[in-house]
Amino acid sequence: MIRLIFGCGHLGLPTARFWLGHGDTVYAVTRSRERSRELESVGVRPIVGDVGQPGSLPALPQADTVLWAVGFDRTGGSSLRSVYVDALAGVLDTLAPSTGRVVYISTTGVYGSGGDGWIDEDSACQPERETASASLEAEQLLAAHPLGGRAVVLRMAGLYGPGRLPYLADVREGRPLERSPEGYLNLIHVDDAAAVIAAAAHRAPVPRTYVVSDGSPVLRRDYYRELARLLKAPEPTFAAPQESPSESDKSNRRGSGSKRANNARMMRELGVTLRYPTYREGLAAIVSA
Repeated sequence: MIRLIFGCGHLGLPTARFWLGHGDTVYAVTRSRERSRELESVGVRPIVGDVGQPGSLPALPQADTVLWAVGFDRTGGSSLRSVYVDALAGVLDTLAPSTGRVVYISTTGVYGSGGDGWIDEDSACQPERETASASLEAEQLLAAHPLGGRAVVLRMAGLYGPGRLPYLADVREGRPLERSPEGYLNLIHVDDAAAVIAAAAHRAPVPRTYVVSDGSPVLRRDYYRELARLLKAPEPTFAAPQESPSESDKSNRRGSGSKRANNARMMRELGVTLRYPTYREGLAAIVSA
């Protein structure tokens, strides 16, 4: 199978490794020559180009699966919408009409902050942050494109894994966390997320949307308490987030949301077995390593 990845980073690279381990040929688009050498070292075939300028991309392989997992680089000089929406539009028009399945990585942020209630694929989308609004617009763009009939949208909960534990240093040092302790976290370990992507590339009916999480929401207070316990650190304390004037409205406030993600469709239709079914197993594995 031929796999083509746009955004071979924290999520795309584990997925590439998964596919390589199953004998697939994996290509990945990157802007960086240095990054291309890193990708080559693990067996990925790099394509150097800028997704923000699809016309500058070299000829792309005809792929059985295209994974779009492009994140926003705040140092890149492009607007968020140009990366999330315009770049996707350009690349979709560049891909061969015979391209197989397109897997688009979205976010559970499209549902907004919630109110401790449960959300699933049928819940109303009410994005409150710019990133989530752009992700939802990109979903709609993909659905309207000729390739949209073969697309799977994965609305990812918060990714965590080795090298990706926010506030780790603060917890270890006993510094107050600028987060609300009351809201729910919805999480998925990056290795499990990669397995879900691989399953979606084969098993999902198309077009289809999935909420991707471990299905075990946890209050922020309990999550950071468990992390502190594993680190043998002091009991965590919390402080009100510092806000700039432009962030004073709720729609831009980090750490204030609270919803609970239901992963029943993902588990039922994709047949995945989560290696880390709750944050406890995931944190224990990361800290022990």
